[in-house]
Amino acid sequence: MKAISFTDCTWLNRPDTCSVDSTGLHVVTNARTDFWRKTHYGFERDNGHFLGAAVSGDLTAVIRFRARYDHLYDQAGLMIRLDEKTWVKAGIEFTDGEAMLSTVVTDGHSDWSVGKLEGDARDVRLRVTLARGALRVQASADGIRWPLFRLAPFALRGGYRIGPMCCSPERGGFACHFSDFTIGPATTKDLHDLS
Repeated sequence: MKAISFTDCTWLNRPDTCSVDSTGLHVVTNARTDFWRKTHYGFERDNGHFLGAAVSGDLTAVIRFRARYDHLYDQAGLMIRLDEKTWVKAGIEFTDGEAMLSTVVTDGHSDWSVGKLEGDARDVRLRVTLARGALRVQASADGIRWPLFRLAPFALRGGYRIGPMCCSPERGGFACHFSDFTIGPATTKDLHDLS
């Protein structure tokens, strides 16, 4: 796996408050930011904060992120973005009074899946693999045990961008810290290999 410098990535919707230092990327969200397309709510939003590295082909990416989630839909994690209509965001999102694992796969319309994380949602590592037309999302609270959270079809078409994402649809001022961002060849581990 190769460490990716946040200074080599490009912002989509750069927040008013963000910085990079030796510990990683610090972001404070602008008000009413989100990524969503049409499903259930009927609206489209594409003003969330995303810092992406340009990549192509199959890969596995890992990122660590820390935040305190306490307002509805506060969210942080990793985004994979082909264009404004085709993207994935995965991480932690505050819903129904809890910080939950959350993945949204969007191809014209957004879907949404949520589940409980084993461990402290304020400090999470996310591992996303794109290979053979599929998306694999794994999450870990300790960096040792990596249970599968989501498997979905997601076909790559040429180059795309991948990197940290955060939003706060119901407020501004949600603070997030990202670190340990790496990209490497797509894992060949079995789906049920928790290592």
